[in-house]
Amino acid sequence: MSKINKIVLAYSGGLDTSVIAKWLQEEYQAEIVTFTADLGQGEELEPARAKAKAMGIKEIYIEDLREEFARDFVFPMFRANAIYEGEYYLGTSIARPLIAKRLIEIANETGADAISHGATGKGNDQVRFELGAYALKPGVQVIAPWREWDLNSREKLMAYCADHGIQVENKAGKKSPYSMDANLLHISYEGDLIEDPWNEPEEDMWLWTKSPEDAPDTPTYLDITFKGGDIVAIDDKDMSPATVMEYLNKVAGENGVGRTDIVENRYVGMKARGCYETPAGFVMLKAHRAIESLTLDRDAAHLKDEMMPRYAELVYNGYWWSPERKMLQAAIDETQTHVNGTVRIKLYKGNVIVVGRKSEDSLFDESIATFEDDAGAYDQKDAAGFIKLNALRLRIAAKKGRNLL
Repeated sequence: MSKINKIVLAYSGGLDTSVIAKWLQEEYQAEIVTFTADLGQGEELEPARAKAKAMGIKEIYIEDLREEFARDFVFPMFRANAIYEGEYYLGTSIARPLIAKRLIEIANETGADAISHGATGKGNDQVRFELGAYALKPGVQVIAPWREWDLNSREKLMAYCADHGIQVENKAGKKSPYSMDANLLHISYEGDLIEDPWNEPEEDMWLWTKSPEDAPDTPTYLDITFKGGDIVAIDDKDMSPATVMEYLNKVAGENGVGRTDIVENRYVGMKARGCYETPAGFVMLKAHRAIESLTLDRDAAHLKDEMMPRYAELVYNGYWWSPERKMLQAAIDETQTHVNGTVRIKLYKGNVIVVGRKSEDSLFDESIATFEDDAGAYDQKDAAGFIKLNALRLRIAAKKGRNLL
């Protein structure tokens, strides 16, 4: 392996990545470039700049990527109605390809030889970061300290900080015992009490949502407008993709919407228990399916539903930049041309309830669907031939002695 002179590090400013920055300086004798992304995690990011400067780092990137994240990653995924294993809204998964993209772009801009991240050797994120990086720059060198060093506990990391003069914030109040990841789409919780799948999460773990029991007794109604399969307005107010998500997180969270508690199958082979809050995602998926129910052709909708688990698996496993995900995206986006209209949603004590939908591109024909006099729009006698033709193979099999009771 050739000498590495400069490394771009995905840097949060927290304990792990602060140790990694110093460790990379010493272990590789390399110049470090830090990259910190604002994906809507709701934290002040400027302290990361001060910490990086304190370690002698000169090239520091802190970027607001909220709109790009929502527009180019989350919204396309929701056009697919993607949800992993029936429950996980892919909040962490969908953020990783954007971070990988910027790591590579910054490496190209700064002439760096390698990139680095703080993902452990047990999780999915190492796969997602590195598959994305290799897809975008095949020859890039990737350094994953958690797969190299022996600093495998919080105590060892804290001792390293003390030995190397790395500032560690000791915030007042109770520190969360959970490993958490947050962005516009979700906040996740792993570890501590909830490592045991039998243990119910403590109520004070949840940060974004009220408990359904404590949510308002009066429902909240929202009119959500779609164009081309994407939300463009709420209650007739035009909104950007990131603004849509910020607003829905707040309103849905106040109504107790968005909690998920699952045991998922990681790509690396193990099962893991995680808890998630995804208020905006719950509303977006429900509303999108509702507008599609009006505007999508039946067989196109059914085929799209068959493709969805594969699409979700690709996102979960880190294959956002793969040709197969792009192929599926092109097919999905083609179906969204006429997915336009408005869905009325009721939020009430943890529930997202569709109470109305309308569209100028609706395929719903009341004159045909009505239980009242349809004035000849549908000849019910036609159903007899339709049924007999579809039953033909069943009748032939029965005559041959099959399908008999």
